Parts: sequence; structure tokens; C-alpha cells
Amino acid sequence: MEYLTVRLPSSGLRWGTLFVVGVLLFLGVNTWRHSVALTPTLRPLPQSPDIQVYFNHSQAAVYTEPYRQRSRLGDDLEQIIIDTIQSAQSSIDLAVQELHLPRVAKALRDRHQAGIQVRIIVEHGYNHLWSEVTPQSASELDERDRNKYEEFIQLGDRNQDSQVDQAEAEQADSILILRQAQIPLIDDTADGSQGSALMHHKFMVVDQTLVLTGSVNYSISEVHGDFLKPDSVGNTNHLLKINSPAVAKVFTEEFSLMWGDGPGGQADSVFGLQKPYRLPQTIALPSGASIAVQFSPTSASQPWEYSTNGLIGRVLNTATRSIDMALFVLSDQALSNVLEGVHQRGAAIRALIDPQFAYRNYSEALDMMGVTLVDDACRVEAGNKPWSGAIATVGVPQLPEGDLLHHKFGVVDGQLVITGSHNWTAAANNNNDENLLVISDRTVAAHFQREFERLYADAILGVPPSLQDKIHQQQSRCP
Repeated sequence: MEYLTVRLPSSGLRWGTLFVVGVLLFLGVNTWRHSVALTPTLRPLPQSPDIQVYFNHSQAAVYTEPYRQRSRLGDDLEQIIIDTIQSAQSSIDLAVQELHLPRVAKALRDRHQAGIQVRIIVEHGYNHLWSEVTPQSASELDERDRNKYEEFIQLGDRNQDSQVDQAEAEQADSILILRQAQIPLIDDTADGSQGSALMHHKFMVVDQTLVLTGSVNYSISEVHGDFLKPDSVGNTNHLLKINSPAVAKVFTEEFSLMWGDGPGGQADSVFGLQKPYRLPQTIALPSGASIAVQFSPTSASQPWEYSTNGLIGRVLNTATRSIDMALFVLSDQALSNVLEGVHQRGAAIRALIDPQFAYRNYSEALDMMGVTLVDDACRVEAGNKPWSGAIATVGVPQLPEGDLLHHKFGVVDGQLVITGSHNWTAAANNNNDENLLVISDRTVAAHFQREFERLYADAILGVPPSLQDKIHQQQSRCP
């Protein structure tokens, strides 16, 4: 059960509103919280037989979050991951930046103990035990990691004594669960280096026939919400379930490059720019859909057009009617230039960027709005090119406190979807281990279009007053 949020108008209270508020005060909020069943507000869309799409903020589904027992709207991405793991009959290859979902770790442990081959790669910055962090050492962490530690304490502290003992850690520390089960696991230092720029993948291959991928890391805050923010329901994310041995083969090849001969062997893993350059591979699916897959990084010495960002640019350049984008960050100038050309040809462009990145001086959202910010030294970003025909259909979504816009997708002409782990940045293009997918399928595109419209419905668009003030301040400070 969940409560309905009652919003009071700023003026002109109606008798109906006052009556509801009176009932709340008489019964108590907790009584109301458990008295109204939460139901989906939209009907589910049809799914493609080859590619299923799920969103943790979906308005067409309801689930009970397993850690805080809260009923909420959305697809239960963690349960989809667990169900996929439990379906494995021979092998599971998982490459994910962060793994901090204890139920997922236990599902992997169970399949490993059942004789299924399980292999895991994580980003080296997350290959540690939260249960070994002390309150003293936690005080020295940066804000993000300190928040993750506090979240771990809330998750693991079952007896409410403000600490996590060994027995509690064995239930809550995902990496500890994997290590105790002796599941083979490496990170991006397995090549003998101090780690690649970022092992940013979020994919799993099961039985060499099925691929899970998308924008979601396997963590509490990514899927369900930030325990430190009561209104948080998770960073906006999506998950793709692709049933195709041919697609699975492409992802397995990427996994094998990074895995080498696994833990304890030779330093023959290859990450980052050590990996060979590979062209996009396009796979036709039985349903009539197609998927193009390319992996990052591409050396900056190669022509931009050959890179993953170059693939994004080529797809965007095919637009004749519309491009809708929901992006964590957009900072590649070349992509902004492509979008401007498409806009000048008459296509409608809409873009939503996460608020923490939308108004930074390197954000291409500024170009689309026709404005410029400088850095602290009064320098303009190299190659900066504000659009001469600025648009007001760019902005930021309004999300619950603690949640981020973590999507990395674009929808072109209602038919093509660009997605994957790949942020639309130079770092993702030239440094990180990433995957990028271009899906041609109207059924799949309809799911992403619905998610975009949900976010766009109450977004803050155009140049907000705070940004106007900042521009005026910079004009005074930097003649």
C-alpha cells in the first residue's frame, strides 16, 4: 500500500480539499498511508518479442520495494535482473560499474553454487567492502562515497545499533557476498594498470543467448532510491532485455577482451584504449527490428566519425521530423553541431539534461539555448558555438529530491532509439569502456517516447532566471 500525495493550491482552498486534509488529521497520516492502494496510471505498452524495455519510474506498473517495503510506481528492475540470473542454465557474464544490490549478489551466489559459470567485472573504484569502512575512515571520503557508506549502514544495520556487524555485513555487503562465494571477479586493474578511465558498462550476458543492458548500475540508489532522501524513488533508469544469440555474441566478445584469463592469471585483460577498434555491428532480429552495437573507447587520433559519438551523430543526422533526448550529460560539441544542422532542416529538437550538468559551461544545452558561460578563468570552451536559431525546448526535469536523470537515450523520428551505458561526452567516447546501441523498432521506440513525454510534461524549459543572473554576473566579471 502507499499514500496519495495531496497538493494544496497556493490560494483558494476548496471545501473538498479541506475535507481531505481534515480526514488526514483525524485518522493520522499513517492510517491514510496504508488505506489507499497504489495503482498504475497508464496501461502497459506492447513489448517486442526480441527486445523488452523497462523503466524504474514507469507509470504503467507498481511494485513493492524490497528493502523499505514501500509500494511505488515503476518496473522492479532489480527483480528483472534477479529473474534473469535465476534463468541461467550454463553461464552468466556480468560487466557493471557498481554492484551494490545484495539480493542480486545472492542470486549470483546461488547460481554459482548450482554449477553455473559466473564471471563478474566491476569498476575498480567499487571493488571494495563497505563493511570494512569505519566511521573514522568514512569521514575522509568524498561526499558521494560518504553518502554510499551511510546508505550501506542504513541497509545493513538490522538491529538498529548504528553499526554493521559481521553477520549483518554477510547479508548486506554485495562484494563480500560474492567474495565469500568465491565467484571469479576482476576489475579494470587486471591488466596490470591502476585502472582504465572508467569501466562504465552495465550489461549481463546469460547462456550466450540473452543480454541485459541499459543505463542502470546495480545499486540501491540507481534502482529503488536514495535511503538518505525519503522522497527518492531512484535515479531515472531503463533496462533492456534482448533475446538474441547474435547480440549476445557481440557482447561476449567485449567481455572476453576485458576478462582475459580471469583472476590470478596473466595480466592479459584489456580495458580502455588497449582494446582494438571495432566498427559498429548490425544484427537483424526475427521480429524485423535491428540493433547496431559499438563499444568505446575510440582513440582521439581517429576521425570522430568512426567513434561511438560519430555513430550517434550519423543517426541524429537522419532525422527528418523529430529528435527527443533524455541525457545525464551532453557535452560533445560535434554532436551539438549536428543537432543544429538537423534543426535548421526543420526537425523539432527537444532535450532534457540532468540539472547538475545542464547549466555548466561545457554543456551543449547552453548552445541549443543560444547562450554562453565561461569558466572560472573567463575562458570560453574551445570550439564553442551557440546556435543562431536558439530553441526553448531544452531544459531539466523535475525529479524527487535525491534522484538524477541517469538516462542516455535519444529517439529519432519515433523509430530509432540510441541507448546504452554511453553518456554523450568526449570521456565516454575516447576513454571509458562503454556500449552504445542503435535500435530500429517502433514498438521499442514507443516505450522510450512515453518515458520522454513523462519527463518533459513538467520540465523547466529554456533559460531560467538563475542562469540569466549568472550570465549577467559573468559579463560584468569577464568583459
